[in-house]
Amino acid sequence: MLRIGLFILTNLAVLVVASITLNLLGVGSYLDSRGGLDLQNLLVFCAVFGFSGSLISLFISKWMAKKTTGTQIITQARNADEHWLLETTRELADKAGIKMPEVGIFPAQQANAFATGWNKNDALVAVSSGLLQRYSKDEVRAIIGHEIGHVANGDMVTLALVQGVVNTFVMFFARIIGHTVDRVILKNEEGHGIGFYITTFVAEMILAFLAQVIVMWFSRRREYRADEAGADLTSSTAMIAALSRLKHESEVPNQMPDALVAFGINQGMRSGLQAMFASHPPLEERIHALQQR
Repeated sequence: MLRIGLFILTNLAVLVVASITLNLLGVGSYLDSRGGLDLQNLLVFCAVFGFSGSLISLFISKWMAKKTTGTQIITQARNADEHWLLETTRELADKAGIKMPEVGIFPAQQANAFATGWNKNDALVAVSSGLLQRYSKDEVRAIIGHEIGHVANGDMVTLALVQGVVNTFVMFFARIIGHTVDRVILKNEEGHGIGFYITTFVAEMILAFLAQVIVMWFSRRREYRADEAGADLTSSTAMIAALSRLKHESEVPNQMPDALVAFGINQGMRSGLQAMFASHPPLEERIHALQQR
């Protein structure tokens, strides 16, 4: 119920923000006086809606991550492990040249960690309880370095912008397709009929599905960069050891919410067509890339 509620609230926020923005820009309709498409207004309309969703998600990402994963923020260390986690994160953040992020632990037996936040100086780094329980300090330190690397590289912001661009063009071309079908095939000459809305909906689903290949390709590239950052902040040996350990446990089902899987260090195994839509490269390829440095 919590996730459904957050989904509804996020979409309501998108509608409100997009409507206000379009009103301020003076974009009321993307049809011209003759009923044809005004491509400039259409592009503005799609960009406002396309970027509103990704940017709102970015700005509330820390809050949503805490709510959906049950992450407990460490404000004051209660034991030696929490003290070590705070000090290690502080050390690596200083080394990476960013402000100390919030640090938390989320309840999951799967070894995983994630970083999120709307900018590199206001981020959250969280690790799973299973990771802390089973992994050596060197391995955990390397994984924290990987997450700090995501923050220092600005990956959360860049991924939101990439998603915004993709959303914009999916909406733009879907409406052009819908308009063409409505006017040319169905011969509707006034406004938009039901054919426009049905065709646009179907086109958006197909285009969004295909566009995810682009978004996930970028996501996989940033994982290699974060691995390199983790190796630079700690050591290549520790980063390779951590990834090898994750590979050994990769058949364990992912326990993170779908919205945060792309931000975790470990997505789990993917094969065949699934690999094209995976947010992470195979762990053996990530290990090989580090070994070749």
